[in-house]
Amino acid sequence: MTYTEEWVTMRARDAYERGRASFGVRPERTALLVIDMQDEFVRPGWSPYWVPAATRMAPRLQQLVEECRGASVPVIWTIFDDTHLGLDRPHALQFLPHADTEWRRPGPAEVWAPMGRRLDEAVIRKPSYGAFYDTPLDTMLRNLGRDTVIVTGTLTNYCCGTTARQAYERGYKVVFGSDVTATDDESRHEPELAVLRKGFALVLTAEEITNRLTAATLASQDEERANVA
Repeated sequence: MTYTEEWVTMRARDAYERGRASFGVRPERTALLVIDMQDEFVRPGWSPYWVPAATRMAPRLQQLVEECRGASVPVIWTIFDDTHLGLDRPHALQFLPHADTEWRRPGPAEVWAPMGRRLDEAVIRKPSYGAFYDTPLDTMLRNLGRDTVIVTGTLTNYCCGTTARQAYERGYKVVFGSDVTATDDESRHEPELAVLRKGFALVLTAEEITNRLTAATLASQDEERANVA
């Protein structure tokens, strides 16, 4: 077969737009990562880094958090914070447009209170975009016996996308929430989903994630009943 330019382009386009990873989502092997749903990104008007789309999707993410709790899927929260006097932060950040404001956190960053984080749920304070960079996240997931992560939060194309790529590179199966992630320029949201969809993650809506968790739970219960019988 001769692979024409048209053929390879159409194949790539189909994967970007409609591709689906083939792995299953098992609650007992999965953890939910809620990335940086903190005051400066979600609390309306509080900082120049406010992400209005994150505020709008927060109720949907809260519902997914509750669904995961009900399915015994651990919820791990992350916060982009000032850690170790900034000495653990990538040095080049100071030269990038992302850091072009004089605004500074008035204190330690916190999860936006309306998200309802529980005290028995771990919080990781991270120094950069990806949740695996200089944090104990990989160790925590392995201690929990989890090989699949659901990535949610903000920003789609920075902290969430970077975390998804880092998880993929570490051998995790990655589920990426298409409508429970958000970014500061909504025109950048779908292009990031397209890349993740083709090469890094199973991209699903919150409803699809919940349905897969529920289906897997019911199947496991049926199997247990069959074994008892």
